[in-house]
Amino acid sequence: VQLVESGGGLVQPGGSTRLSCEASRITFSIFSINRMGWYRQAPGKEREVVAIITSGGRTNYADSVKGRFTISRDNAKNTVYLQMNSLKPEDTAVYYCNTAGSSWSWGQGTQVTVSS
Repeated sequence: VQLVESGGGLVQPGGSTRLSCEASRITFSIFSINRMGWYRQAPGKEREVVAIITSGGRTNYADSVKGRFTISRDNAKNTVYLQMNSLKPEDTAVYYCNTAGSSWSWGQGTQVTVSS
C-alpha cells in the first residue's frame, strides 16, 4: 500500500485547509473495511493521532482538534480527508494518514504551517 498525502501549506491563524490522502496499490474492498486515521508530528514531538474514522463513518477526535477538524472518507476513491478550520499555530506539523493501527507504511506526509 502506498499512501500519498496532499493539501498542506502555509495558512494564517483562524484559516482553513483541507488535506487529502489517497491509498494506492490496494483494492477498494480492503481500503473500505479499514479504520483510517490522520496523525501529525510537530518538531521535537512524537507523532500523535488527530482523528479516526471507521469503515461505517463514525469519527473520533483528539481533544485538541475537536470541533475544528472533520475527518471523512470516500471509499470509491480510496481517499480520506481532513477538513481543518480555525487553525492555530500549535496545529503546525507534518500530517500523515494511516490505518487506525498504523499498519501500513507511512507516506511522506504533508506540512501544515499556521503562521501570520
